[in-house]
Amino acid sequence: MAAPESTGTTKPAREIIEIEPHRLAWGVWDHKAQKQFGKGDIRASYSGERIGMDQPIRRPFMLRGSLWITTGFGGIGGDTAEVYRLVDPSVFAGKPTTYREKTRDAEAARNDPLGFYHGMAVRCGKATLILCGPPVLLTPSSTEQLGLFEADPSEA
Repeated sequence: MAAPESTGTTKPAREIIEIEPHRLAWGVWDHKAQKQFGKGDIRASYSGERIGMDQPIRRPFMLRGSLWITTGFGGIGGDTAEVYRLVDPSVFAGKPTTYREKTRDAEAARNDPLGFYHGMAVRCGKATLILCGPPVLLTPSSTEQLGLFEADPSEA
C-alpha cells in the first residue's frame, strides 16, 4: 500500500479508496425472517464499540490482499467507512497497546498521527491481531452511475 502524502500537519493525509457500493450497503431487515439481508461486508465488519468493550471484533473483510475492519462511518448517509488494516503482532513495528491503555491520555489518542486505533491489540476469533494505521477512507464508487450521464454513442 502506498503511503499517504503528508499535508505538512502532524497527521498524514488520508488515503481515500473508491469501493463497490454493495460492499458499503446497509442491507434490508426482513421482519418475517428476523434477519438482515444484503448488508455489505465492509459495513458488517464495524467493530468500534466492540474494541472499546474488549470484545472480539466482527468478521474482517479483504482489501488489497489484507484483512481490515471498520471503526466508523461518516459522510452523507454514513456512506464513507474509516478502516484499519489488521496485522499479526510479529510484523507490527511498534509496541501494541490496548484501548484502555491508549485512552488513558484521550487527547494524545485522538491526535495520534497514525489514527486513534493504531497499535491496539484486538481479538479476532482465537487470534490476537493489531490495528495498523493510518486509517483509510472507503467511499462508494460512482462508476455505476456514470452511464446515466454519458451520451449514447449511437447518437454521435
